[in-house]
Amino acid sequence: METSLHRQLKQSYALHAADVEVTLGPYRIDAIRDGELIEIQHGSLVSIRDKIGQLLQTHSVRVVKPIIYRKRIVKQKTADGKVLSRRFSPSRGTVLEIFDELIYFTKVFPHPQLILEVPLVEVEEWRLPPKANRRRRRKATFRVKDVVLTGIESTHQIVDSFQLLDLLGIDFQQVPDPFNTEDLAKALDVKRWIAQRIAYVLRETAAIKEVGKTGNTFLYTCMPADEDHAAA
Repeated sequence: METSLHRQLKQSYALHAADVEVTLGPYRIDAIRDGELIEIQHGSLVSIRDKIGQLLQTHSVRVVKPIIYRKRIVKQKTADGKVLSRRFSPSRGTVLEIFDELIYFTKVFPHPQLILEVPLVEVEEWRLPPKANRRRRRKATFRVKDVVLTGIESTHQIVDSFQLLDLLGIDFQQVPDPFNTEDLAKALDVKRWIAQRIAYVLRETAAIKEVGKTGNTFLYTCMPADEDHAAA
């Protein structure tokens, strides 16, 4: 079922109502704006990877991948019942979550006709009690009725691998060269397994390259940016 979040984003990117849910060959396109195909994907990017790869052969495509920056949880006893409680989730999303998605999307990104847009969104998640199911070994604690967009904290556009480096928000002149994933984890203040995933994406998109090993640890260096990016 389509969430309000998906529908709201879709409508915000389309210029006219007729430009939403357009049929193009075997595909349904979320929105079209000035000839650009727009796909809103709240779920995993891997599920649309092949579709995007096909569309890029003949069209410019913008993939909008929202990341939930802040969530307010709204609970009801029934779908039409009164609100029982509202509270903010203590966890907050960050733009670094896009690297988890790109692990399985590097066969498509980067591409000269592809823009990856990442809005950090604020939402309300409406929850209902779980449906009874005796077959389930693990009981669900809730089911999601809807996810509603309430605001956008910021939006990031990524068109090439060097913008992925910019997205990290660190000064690589302050990072050892060559560096390993432990160095990257310290610079980003994240756990090493997260840095390892980020390094994988950066390597696969040619933002960094392997230059050697120390024991079992790979060493990397940043690839030089092209002149257009360096001047930006």
